Amino acid sequence: MKFLKMEKVKDGKYLKNYELTYLNKAGREKKYEIVSRKELHDADDLGRQPSGISIVAFHDGKLLLLREFRMSVNRTIFNLCAGMIEDGETVEDCIRRELYEETGLTVSRIRTILPPSYAAVGISDTKTYIAIVDAEGDFSDHTSDNEKIQAQFYTREEVAKLLEIEEFSSRSQIIAYFFVQGF
Repeated sequence: MKFLKMEKVKDGKYLKNYELTYLNKAGREKKYEIVSRKELHDADDLGRQPSGISIVAFHDGKLLLLREFRMSVNRTIFNLCAGMIEDGETVEDCIRRELYEETGLTVSRIRTILPPSYAAVGISDTKTYIAIVDAEGDFSDHTSDNEKIQAQFYTREEVAKLLEIEEFSSRSQIIAYFFVQGF
């Protein structure tokens, strides 16, 4: 595969649409559409800079899951606490801010922050951190009018039942599966 060019197709408020042109392995031109949260100038910019975080939070052996309405699928799904890193914000500060905004909880300990990984490689160059944390406090809603989130800690047994009957984001589903398995 050989990159030929990139053209911005649309400049939205949060997402920018690009058309990438490649020579495929057969030597024919292939156009591919992506969205990015970043302003891209050339192929070297694709996936260069992480833009957000996903938070895997625990308290007393329970896993935090959000029951969250997502406009992109027009339904409520189970998801992880997540958000975008603001300009000048450290990853650690973003973790604390997002956890508080979406749940009212505070971080009692950051266990680990995994290296950035791609969140949706089929359609985007978005790269995010995954943070594993311990959380504490009481649930309260600090979200915007555009978010509908219900946060709760779940036991392994409760998560096992949810996995059978509820819809999840892919990251939260795999975290929930491994939580149930005792990892």
